[in-house]
Amino acid sequence: MASDTTTGIRAEAEMISGLDALAIATGAKVESRARRLWSSTWPKLAAIGLALGIWQVVVWTGWKDPWALPGPVAVFGDLGPYLVNPLFWQGLATTARRAVVGFAAAVAFGLVLGLAVARVRILRAALGSMITALQTMPSIAWFPLAILLFQLSEQAIFFVVVLGAAPSIANGVIHGVDYVPPLLLRAGQNIGARGLNLYRYVIAPAALPAIVAGLKQGWAFAWRSLMAGELLVVIATKTSIGAQLVYARELSEAERLIAIMIVILVLGLLVDTAFGAADRAIRRRWGLLRPRR
Repeated sequence: MASDTTTGIRAEAEMISGLDALAIATGAKVESRARRLWSSTWPKLAAIGLALGIWQVVVWTGWKDPWALPGPVAVFGDLGPYLVNPLFWQGLATTARRAVVGFAAAVAFGLVLGLAVARVRILRAALGSMITALQTMPSIAWFPLAILLFQLSEQAIFFVVVLGAAPSIANGVIHGVDYVPPLLLRAGQNIGARGLNLYRYVIAPAALPAIVAGLKQGWAFAWRSLMAGELLVVIATKTSIGAQLVYARELSEAERLIAIMIVILVLGLLVDTAFGAADRAIRRRWGLLRPRR
């Protein structure tokens, strides 16, 4: 009886010690995550603080009059009322719709073009260098042609957004397919993967990291093209973030102008962060990035 009691006490003690160890490990894991979050956050906060400090020092030097270059306090004081203004949300909805539709069309066109050029030698010889040339061409250079073809309309903005983003996406696909290991292709063919199945189950998964990188770069070009388009093609019946920036400039509202620029910057960074997170997750899953511990 005593032996059974002793055994039970030992088992209970081992269970308690195990639970304590689990609790300690969990706490260490939470602490480690918090440390990693802080280590990745404080450099960004420091950069923002440094930028604001330099901005304020430039204002204090009197290099420009306050009506042309207001300080951070005045700009952020105007940013709050701007964000709760219904016109801001209407403009944001218009800009977001244009961005989503234009980028989706660029993705569809870029993926098809990239796959075709990557796998067909004749197309590679004919269009390979042309795609790179189109990628290096400034988006703003397309607007005279876009306005000539479509006048001051939604179609002109759509045209330039697609042409600005699609070459980067196509190049990402081409580079991703080029770096698929031949051994992997032969293995897929040996197990019966042919035609579309070879692309679906072998080529696309292997090229996915490069494709996502191309999508990320394509989004950056699409966003820049869209902002340039909204500055040049102002449609009176539709407000947008770019149109509001033009109106602030015409009315010499410097605080509102810089506040809108901050909104544009933040929107671009948020989407870029989402692409960056997707890229890291894919590379970690493919064994290209060491998992965090």
